[in-house]
Amino acid sequence: MSVKLHIKKGDQVYVNAGKDKGKEGKVLEVVVEKQRAIVEGMNIVSKHAKPNAKNPQGGIEKIEAPIHISNLQPLDPKSGKPTRIGRKMVDGKLVRYAKKSGEEIK
Repeated sequence: MSVKLHIKKGDQVYVNAGKDKGKEGKVLEVVVEKQRAIVEGMNIVSKHAKPNAKNPQGGIEKIEAPIHISNLQPLDPKSGKPTRIGRKMVDGKLVRYAKKSGEEIK
């Protein structure tokens, strides 16, 4: 069974919980199985890396960790404020729209 998520790769989102609460960013990747998303510049964690060809020195890297999608809200394309998502049929296609303004989300 596949789950329909309200967030897609490339969406502008608002973080409504966690250490980055109140910030906005772009979704880089969505992990559907775990219902999580990686957001640009959010939930930064330190990862210890062994030396390799890409990073011969090794050391500590700062990377974005996934955030649960329940803690993310898409931004309304019209007002730029967080909104809920609805789905409706337009020309035989299911499209997402912002509940606040009714504007279609691309």
